[in-house]
Amino acid sequence: MTIVRTLLVWLLGMSLTVLVFLAVSLIRVFDSKRAIIHSVGAVWSRCLIGLAGIKVDLRGGENIPKDTPVIFLSNHQGAFDIPALQGYMPVRFRWVAKKSLFKVPFLGWSMRLAGYIPIDRDNPVEAMKSMEEASEKIRAGASVLIFPEGTRSTTGALLPFKRGAFMLARKSGAPIVPVAIKGTFEIMKRGSHIIRPSKVSISIGKPIPVGSSDEKELRNMTKKAVEALYNDMRSSA
Repeated sequence: MTIVRTLLVWLLGMSLTVLVFLAVSLIRVFDSKRAIIHSVGAVWSRCLIGLAGIKVDLRGGENIPKDTPVIFLSNHQGAFDIPALQGYMPVRFRWVAKKSLFKVPFLGWSMRLAGYIPIDRDNPVEAMKSMEEASEKIRAGASVLIFPEGTRSTTGALLPFKRGAFMLARKSGAPIVPVAIKGTFEIMKRGSHIIRPSKVSISIGKPIPVGSSDEKELRNMTKKAVEALYNDMRSSA
């Protein structure tokens, strides 16, 4: 059954991804705020989640500020973090994601057309330009979502948070909203293409205002908040 499900997800998922790219290519002409494009991405994500037999539970949506853009910072456990967050977060946002994703045929092309922001973590100059672009989008009213660990955890435990997201918070003044995701680590292990159904939990914490905090203080507060959300989900499982 696992092999059959895996084949269905890959075959139907690739077909859906091509259709999404074609739809985004047409919609972007008149969707200047990328609102429709985000909704198309959410539908694509929920289809993948459904095909994979994944159940998603989200809590804490009431913690998201209604009247200001924010920086969502989430831990990163697996490849299915992206469709789970895209499909079930109750607000629109732009991704700030590693540059290599934008080179993936159809998926990456759609991300670029959607106005998402690639970041080259191996090139500090280009990374700073990406953060400036993200800051401009935030000032224009768009929220963004970043994985501050920079890469997927190989054990499920949180990795150190990199400083770029907190530089962005200081530059833009936007509050940080901590997000914890649990359950995606088991779906598709790194280096494997086999997909296993799982229950995924997403927990959204209370906003962390930038105030006068420096990057190090923001990083420590955010990591503690994400860890607390994650541990709370583990203890209530």
